[in-house]
Amino acid sequence: MRPEFENIPLVKNLEKSRFELSVDGRIGLINYGEMGDQVALVHTEVDPALSGRGVASALVEKTLALLEGQNKKVLPYCPYVFAYIKKHPEWKRIVDQGFVAYDRL
Repeated sequence: MRPEFENIPLVKNLEKSRFELSVDGRIGLINYGEMGDQVALVHTEVDPALSGRGVASALVEKTLALLEGQNKKVLPYCPYVFAYIKKHPEWKRIVDQGFVAYDRL
């Protein structure tokens, strides 16, 4: 993660079921669904004005770190999150082994 994102807090917006990262007054988000100890990450979206700055990667990394700290298992349905985990296989440790595409990570 780029140093400029390290001190920006990740917000778990319970009302909207999404994780949020605010950068320069703009929001990056990951929509999620939670079922017991599993969290399905279903959609990642970053304001186009933030494109190319590493915001989406920082958002995913912070979200995965938060979920790991809460002993949650991840279901990476979002293509961006799936690709991030595939590129950073150390995060496979928190993917639920029952995830339908687990063997492709």
